[in-house]
Amino acid sequence: CPFFKQWYQRRVRARPQPNPLLPGDPALRARVRQIAEIINSGIQPVQNLSILQAVGPERKMKWGHDAINKGLLAVEEILKETAGKYCVGDTVTIADLCLIPQVYNATRFKVDMSVMPTITRVVGALEGLPEFRAAHYSRQPDTPDELRDTSS
Repeated sequence: CPFFKQWYQRRVRARPQPNPLLPGDPALRARVRQIAEIINSGIQPVQNLSILQAVGPERKMKWGHDAINKGLLAVEEILKETAGKYCVGDTVTIADLCLIPQVYNATRFKVDMSVMPTITRVVGALEGLPEFRAAHYSRQPDTPDELRDTSS
């Protein structure tokens, strides 16, 4: 049917190009999203500033620590299966973009990262990339002077 063929060709041409932050393989893409969502919806919201203020100053360190520790331990288990150089294989994905700031928060809340060697290794590889170094919070224009990193 010429109508269907024409419609199909337009539809295929209109599809967005593959996202370089998501693998083309559906199973790997699902794993990337799984890792990102554990961090994005399972860890980050429960240790956000408004939640920490609600639990009060006497409980906020423990609350933040426990939320981050529990979530990152789950991520560690997944990364044992999926990690190559980065979270899923050897290409930077959305999972890596979510992991880095959460590990910075883990340090802030005194989470023992030594029990998460896969995360530690992946973060080390990511921190070696110029894009990640440039995006570090200590190198942003609005970083307070006492937290600013002026090294290149």
